[in-house]
Amino acid sequence: MTIQQIRNFYDAEPFQPFVIHLADGREVPVPSREFMASAPSGRTVIVYQPDDTWNVIDLLLVTDLEAKRAGNGARRRKR
Repeated sequence: MTIQQIRNFYDAEPFQPFVIHLADGREVPVPSREFMASAPSGRTVIVYQPDDTWNVIDLLLVTDLEAKRAGNGARRRKR
């Protein structure tokens, strides 16, 4: 996964919440832009959660990005 692919989700207008899927099976939700920050190198992102926990994500371990639709259902986006 590249930083540009993550930025495409981050910069989408209007913003849609999305989920980052990792190689170890974890899913990290990104509920809004304010919850994510990227490192200047573009290699990692930090995703904060509503309970003030956070995840440091190496983009080499991201397997998929999933855009969440408003309301029911979800749309999968290919790698």
